[in-house]
Amino acid sequence: MVSLIVKIRPSVHYNFCRVHKTLGTTPAVAAGITDHTWSLDEMIRLLEEAEAYPIKRGSYKKTRAA
Repeated sequence: MVSLIVKIRPSVHYNFCRVHKTLGTTPAVAAGITDHTWSLDEMIRLLEEAEAYPIKRGSYKKTRAA
């Protein structure tokens, strides 16, 4: 699903790839979530791997009478 990458990419890029002037590093490194600044290739690879696993959806049975 390309839609997952489209929706999540901006926030992942902002927090894991983009070095902020005030911090001197990425917010994720400053918070201790990761130990390095991610490259765009690394970000895309991880998002594609996460997208490869199907999400289990709930039942489609009607729960109320119409």
